[in-house]
Formats: sequence, C-alpha cells, structure tokens
Amino acid sequence: MLEKARYIVVEGPIGAGKTTLAKRLAARINADLLLENPAANPFLGRFYQNMERWGLPTQIAFLFQRSEQLAAFDHAHDPFRRIVSDFLIDKDPLFAELNLAEDELQLYRQLYDRLKPSVRKPDLVIYLQAQPDILIDRVRRRGVESERKISEAYLQRVAERYATFFHHYDAAPLFIVNAESLNPVDKDEDFELLYSRLLAMRSYREFFGYAG
Repeated sequence: MLEKARYIVVEGPIGAGKTTLAKRLAARINADLLLENPAANPFLGRFYQNMERWGLPTQIAFLFQRSEQLAAFDHAHDPFRRIVSDFLIDKDPLFAELNLAEDELQLYRQLYDRLKPSVRKPDLVIYLQAQPDILIDRVRRRGVESERKISEAYLQRVAERYATFFHHYDAAPLFIVNAESLNPVDKDEDFELLYSRLLAMRSYREFFGYAG
C-alpha cells in the first residue's frame, strides 16, 4: 500500500504527533510536505481562552487556510512527486460541530460547501489514536503558547469526535495507530516498526499496536 501511495495524510487529535510523524515519513520516502499552519490563525490563542466567543472566526480562518493550501498545492505540485500531509480537510467539520452553536454551524456549512476544493482523495490515511491524558501531557511538553489553555475535558471531546469520524471513514485506505502503546513520533524503533507495517499493508483498514 505505502509503495504505491502518492498522496498520504497523517491525522489525529491535538497532541497525537501527526505533524512530526508526517515529517519523518516524508523524509523517509522522499516526499513533499503539505502542513497546516495553526500559528497563522490569528484567532487560535483567543479561542482556547474563550471557545464560545471565538469558535466561529477560528473555524472560518482554518477553513480558508486549508482550502487555499490544498488548491494552491494541487495547482503547483509536480504530479510525479509524492506528498505527505498532516491534515485531511474532510475532518474540518468535526471541529465545527464540536465548537459552534447551531446557527453558526449552518453558516459554516454553507462556507464549507463552497470553499472545499475538488482535490483528489488520499491514497492512504494514517490515523494516530491516543487517550486525553496522553494528549494533554504531550501538548504541555511541547509548550506552544496558544495551547496553554487547552483542557483535558476539551481533548476528551476532540478524541471522541476523531474516533467516531474514523470509525465511519471509508474514503481511502486507513491505517490506525495506537499512539499510546507505540510512539513512532519519538522512538526510532517504533517508527521502524510502523514503516515496516505500512510497507506490508494489504487490507483497506488495518490496526497497528491496537489494544481496543
């Protein structure tokens, strides 16, 4: 599966390690990187301090950023080069449904339907799973200022939404990683295990280090 995949996405909740893993994987397979840029969202820090007040502008800013990135990258990218990305735009509504009031959600959905670019679907999605206590510990250790106000309760809700989303996800082959029992982000031996399992992947949905 991995050897034939041209467009690979690494996904997971905040703190799961998707960006770091995307970078490691891209370096290993000599692929181009397409990374979202949360630091460029001017509302994100305020959102974590007051989610009800800043949910809508934060969500719209991310939607614009992600759709523009995908459209520009798809236009300029060398079709013979492989791509590893750390976001899947299909999951964008997940956060909108979690954070927005019903009237705001209706407005967001109208924007989403208009802005979501017609990009090709991934050839492979890697989903990193972890419990909220693991996620909050990793968020705290990386020390990003805008994330200081994130609570474990919020990460619990995010992790649950991700689990539900990927339970039903069937748009592309899916490789689910238990990022608690294995840490392919920080441990070289776990990354090598992950890489070898990806090379051996044959089914449409597989689990790595899964204990649930």
